[in-house]
Amino acid sequence: MHLPLPGDGPHIPFQTAARYPDPAVELLHPSFAALRLYSASVEQLASGCRWAEGPQWFADHGCLLWSDIPNNRILRWDAATGNVTPFRQPSNHANGLARDRQGRLLACEHLGRRVTRTEPDGTLTVLADQFDGARLNSPNDIVCQRNGDIWFTDPSFGIQGWWEGAPAAQERPHAVYRIDGQTGTLHCVADDLDAPNGLAFSPDERVLYIVESRATPSRKIWAYDVAADGTLRGKRLHIDADGAGALDGIAVDALGNLWAGFGSDGRPGAAADGLDGVRVHDRDGRPIGHIHLPERCANLCFGGPHRNRLFMAASHSLYALSVNVQGSAA
Repeated sequence: MHLPLPGDGPHIPFQTAARYPDPAVELLHPSFAALRLYSASVEQLASGCRWAEGPQWFADHGCLLWSDIPNNRILRWDAATGNVTPFRQPSNHANGLARDRQGRLLACEHLGRRVTRTEPDGTLTVLADQFDGARLNSPNDIVCQRNGDIWFTDPSFGIQGWWEGAPAAQERPHAVYRIDGQTGTLHCVADDLDAPNGLAFSPDERVLYIVESRATPSRKIWAYDVAADGTLRGKRLHIDADGAGALDGIAVDALGNLWAGFGSDGRPGAAADGLDGVRVHDRDGRPIGHIHLPERCANLCFGGPHRNRLFMAASHSLYALSVNVQGSAA
């Protein structure tokens, strides 16, 4: 059974701030002032999605790709023209996007319950769709290491209904996987997190950060040491939302600060207006800044010619803000 492909989503009104510094960029600690550009404002680049996710910058093409999961499409924003066009539709309800060391697109597909690579001729190669004879759940977020290893999270969001995939039985526990860049072998590196979500490496790739999106009583980000053989060790709590804040997709800048998509986890009484946007933590996990958006932010990435523009996929819209730090080269 296939439901009809949904059309465009709501277009959210947005007015760029006329005053500098942009009041939407809030300092939670004085140290964030060094990362804020005084004369830069949050801009809305596009709107009309139903659930925007997985942004990925393509410097060689001067464009950004991101997923609109319920609308079953990947969209393309052109930096030179500002035009938005479909890149792939249907997309198998793709979610997280990344690039491998050869620049090829990697995609987490909910409907296919798989991770794919787009070849130069446009064909798709399946990199992972099962482990130990059982199907994956719905690969969610993805990142590629400098050595070519590909890491992704696999919660069950895409098999819980028709909105982000299709209903199906869960065959594997929620887990985090690594695809060996040399052999293509799939390894389960962690299966003790409840709905692992966003993930990102520290600038030196010695630490992997993973969001646990069903942790109780609040969402958490865990830090792991990455061993030379690709195993994870030394699990420790890095960030606790300590309330209704919904940590989601994450990115790390060149200084080791962690930028997280943020919003309300939906609990009764949560003040979503104060939570929606991006929460910034320093390398020790201390919250230092918040970028307020009119919508909950699901995921984000650094891009632009100097890798200092933050792109934010937030519910119905795509936003951007230039900042005074580059994204981590990792």
